[in-house]
Amino acid sequence: MLVSATEMLRKARDGKYAVGQFNINNLEWTKAILLTAQELNSPVILGVSEGAGKYMTGFETVAAMVAAMDKSLGITVPVALHLDHGSYEGCYKCIKAGFTSIMFDGSHFPIDENVSKTTELVNVAHGLGLSIEAEVGAIGGEEDGVIGKGECADPKECKMIADLGVDFLAAGIGNIHGVYPSNWEGLSFDTLEAINKTVGEMPLVLHGGTGIPDDMIKKAISLGVAKINVNTECQLVFAEATRGYIEAGKDQQGKGFDPRKLLAPGFEAIKAKVKEKMELFGSVNKA
Repeated sequence: MLVSATEMLRKARDGKYAVGQFNINNLEWTKAILLTAQELNSPVILGVSEGAGKYMTGFETVAAMVAAMDKSLGITVPVALHLDHGSYEGCYKCIKAGFTSIMFDGSHFPIDENVSKTTELVNVAHGLGLSIEAEVGAIGGEEDGVIGKGECADPKECKMIADLGVDFLAAGIGNIHGVYPSNWEGLSFDTLEAINKTVGEMPLVLHGGTGIPDDMIKKAISLGVAKINVNTECQLVFAEATRGYIEAGKDQQGKGFDPRKLLAPGFEAIKAKVKEKMELFGSVNKA
């Protein structure tokens, strides 16, 4: 059931759990995530980066695939189709394509420009019944050409953006995209606590959910995080399962080269990882 992410994240914040955003890259990933959400009776957010959208031939293709799959699989749990780290132009493309939620990442702009562009997009999104996420403070690492140093967000700037009427807010607290290095210092809970107090009941978003220790995830949820993004971890288990299948020579047995068989281990690996994360986040049976 395609919906905006607003209500599911308000419920998550109030209920002290988080909804997972799992990024999609193709039909197999989308199907695996939707089926797992349905089986666990969990709300879910399908994230689409601009690079992934381009890879899948455009946002209109993505939106059509998700809508058709949602219907054909009989999905009844709340599902939001969400632009991840969207540019100003990308947000308008996704609005036109039929996404139910967008993220405008204006964190690399001066705060005044971030405010002005976010204000415009909030008005457009809400006028169409879409939810909108904004960002303050860069998320470390690189995702689709968006590079951040991982600096912590300024709580005052967070309040400036939150007061514009965004539905949920991504704030840098030392988190990074990709695999965390061995010398990572961990999340800044002092920053998160200050932001949480400053923005009131605003659901907060934790990007770079791959590799963060479970105890940190749970503490972040207790401090207002209601949405956690997972991408790299699904990529890793998909690659590992596919590699194992090929290295075992199963692609050379019978019709093991059939892509439906070749991709099946990766598909199951994603389902298992999504289930693991939904249980950790506490979203099971919260649809």
